[in-house]
Amino acid sequence: MKTITKIFATSAAVVALFFSTNANAQSSPRNLGIGLNVGAGTTTGLGLVIGGDIRYQFNVDKQLSIPVTAGYNNFSRKDSYGGGSFGIIPVKAGAKYFFNDSGSGAYGLAELGAGFGTEKGSGTSFVYSPAIGYSWANGLDLAAKYEGYSNNGSIGFAGIRLAYGFSL
Repeated sequence: MKTITKIFATSAAVVALFFSTNANAQSSPRNLGIGLNVGAGTTTGLGLVIGGDIRYQFNVDKQLSIPVTAGYNNFSRKDSYGGGSFGIIPVKAGAKYFFNDSGSGAYGLAELGAGFGTEKGSGTSFVYSPAIGYSWANGLDLAAKYEGYSNNGSIGFAGIRLAYGFSL
């Protein structure tokens, strides 16, 4: 499947989820966040990882949210392993739990999903991503995370996500 087709399919799925959730839960708070991911590859031969994502978050209550995240991560290869880079488009859903009942502050997050490789023949990977973070009432969000991809072997990165969320 071509990269552009994957991007359109992912975008369509996120939009469909947004509208179906909007139709069924008009009074429930929701927000949309835009984030920057920066980290270091945890697999031999990988260097800097940089990417971005968009997260739609449906708040079940003040402590529990259901996030749906889609984005792009670029992995650089170290020169001694051929150099260059490759990309993965992760699409994930999960649960975000705030450790207090204010709707902001410290939280834990776990997401699962699929990662679509952008290189020809790279296929689709299983994605898992635990994180701990802190969300401020003004919309800023900072998290330490690990993101792993499993497809005939595993790769991953440890890093941070800095984001800003908008209430919808």
